[in-house]
Amino acid sequence: MRYKFKMQPYEHQLKALKKSWHLPYFAFFMDMGTGKSKVLIDNMCILYDKGLIDAALIIAPKGVYRNWELKELPEHLPDHVKADVVAWSPSKTKKKQEELDSLKEPSENLKIFLMNVEAFSTKRGKEVAEKFLLIKKAILAVDESTTIKSQKASRTKNLIKLSKLAPYRRILTGSPVTKSPLDLFSQCEFLNVESLGHSSFWTFQNRYAKMVRRNMGGHSFNMITGYQNLDELNQLILPFSFRVRKEDCLDLPDKVYIKRTVELTTEQGTLYQQIKKRALAVIENEPTLQDDLFDTTLQQANPSKKHLITAQTVLTQILRLQQVCSGCVRTEEGVDIKVPTNKLPELMNVLQETDGKVIIWANFTADLKLIQENIAKTYGDDSVEMFYGATQSDERQHVVEKFQDPNNPLRFFVGQPRTGGYGLTLTQAKTVIYYSNGYDLEVRLQSEDRAHRIGQTNKVTYIDIVTENTVDEKILKALRDKINISTQVMAEGYRTWII
Repeated sequence: MRYKFKMQPYEHQLKALKKSWHLPYFAFFMDMGTGKSKVLIDNMCILYDKGLIDAALIIAPKGVYRNWELKELPEHLPDHVKADVVAWSPSKTKKKQEELDSLKEPSENLKIFLMNVEAFSTKRGKEVAEKFLLIKKAILAVDESTTIKSQKASRTKNLIKLSKLAPYRRILTGSPVTKSPLDLFSQCEFLNVESLGHSSFWTFQNRYAKMVRRNMGGHSFNMITGYQNLDELNQLILPFSFRVRKEDCLDLPDKVYIKRTVELTTEQGTLYQQIKKRALAVIENEPTLQDDLFDTTLQQANPSKKHLITAQTVLTQILRLQQVCSGCVRTEEGVDIKVPTNKLPELMNVLQETDGKVIIWANFTADLKLIQENIAKTYGDDSVEMFYGATQSDERQHVVEKFQDPNNPLRFFVGQPRTGGYGLTLTQAKTVIYYSNGYDLEVRLQSEDRAHRIGQTNKVTYIDIVTENTVDEKILKALRDKINISTQVMAEGYRTWII
């Protein structure tokens, strides 16, 4: 393969690429953290080098698609491939329209258009994508393809129709089957309507699901009682797919770090700006509201405002901004105000993509309770336990024992890093999710090592769910750079952390 990689692929990535690059449709069924994004980027660049495509339309969930622009493409797009990258936005501003129009302009550069899958539930999103595919010879790829598993969803129907306009189609997911083997039909129909030998979902269902006729309330219906012919189904998929699990990739590093981004909701954005303005006023010792407690005597005694600012004051304000990002803010009176957040649905998306036992760390008690409640609704009460300050001493060890028992239904350990991040052995987990981060580097490192320690036999993936353009991003960057924020916040300039 005469192709100049920007980064040399691991052995399993090279196998996936060699099997797939020339095929009109293919499924990368690769666990989170095994590098399926790199494989897709190399695949499209090889096709581009050979003159087989001149464009790419990459579709991903809201929490992922901007990551392609900010991380995946800069890291893996080879230097010799010049690309014009445009990210979708529902905004109809003049600037955004100019960006979209630039996709139509003749160019020797590879045109890469990034869209979130949710846009395909809208008329405008579908129409913009259709115009792009009609004028371009493109590879069309759906990242986290279980987002199109539902037959009835409008985004699924629209993407299946649009797929016929692309000479090359790809899907990417670590967990193609989340509820049942029937999840495969729509994903494979997107690739090729005949890829599984069934043009109808109903014939597919009759072949691979065990059905019984039931009567209830005077109505008769078919009920699925189990599944059949699964070996046959696996054989059908094999020619156009590549499956790899994290534990099979001996060439992967021991720790794999992934960032999933979300945007502030409208309500969060308004509140975030209000609290940011107030935070700046507080740390600069300026009154913001008439009822603010403001010590004028102290100000007169210390006319230099900067002398009154402490690291703890700044950290307190950062903490309040963090709370907004997670969806719950505590007022001065101790009342929790909940605001809609994209973090929670993104967390549930991540859980759907993972298998095995999972640790979820969150800083705030309100977040822990909300996470537990939603997981219990989806996976059952026995699937999740909380571990935080209020957890009784005798109960704590019981929770750990249940989590460490591979046969116990407890799958999700939801805890506070400062409480559960020290001393515990949680090696049954191979996935660790940070719903929110603290600013203490030691706490972060200690909480990471609850899973990555003696007794762990798998690679461990760490996933940070981060609200973009907020303190979330600044905190994560500092921690990744091994910076203890509590000692650096003043040295770097307190305003940069708030602004």
